[in-house]
Amino acid sequence: MDCELAQLAARLGEALIARGWMLATAESCTGGGIAVAVTSVAGSSGWFERGFVTYSNESKVELLGVSPATLARHGAVSEETAIEMTAGALAHSHADIALAITGIAGPDGGSPGKPVGTICLGWQPRHGNVFVETRHFSGDREAVRRQAVTAALERLIALAADIAIG
Repeated sequence: MDCELAQLAARLGEALIARGWMLATAESCTGGGIAVAVTSVAGSSGWFERGFVTYSNESKVELLGVSPATLARHGAVSEETAIEMTAGALAHSHADIALAITGIAGPDGGSPGKPVGTICLGWQPRHGNVFVETRHFSGDREAVRRQAVTAALERLIALAADIAIG
């Protein structure tokens, strides 16, 4: 765990504690990297409820309730799938906010429409709107995964802070 990710995770914990919220994660391409980052913070059991690592399409369907039709129509790497992963993490946990991430870390698996480095992220508070975005990162597999974890944590911190204020 590097210092930057540990600091982001600690800031996230502070924002979630301020709300009295628990987090659930649904990860694919990061393989649990977000869960590793947040559980590196002492006391994270007070704000991290659970994590799902759903690498295969079957696990997305079985554990999170992602629709096979969504996967067939849009693919595993899509905002539509990230939205359903986020909803599934909330439905299958006691968390107050969920984060989902799916993408292509490489070195293989990319296509002209979805090149290596394409990452779809989703965030949703239990009683709020879902936020979703697609990002494109560069570098080798580890660099893409690290950038994806960083982006996910940064956006979640911002959302938790905005929600806390508003």
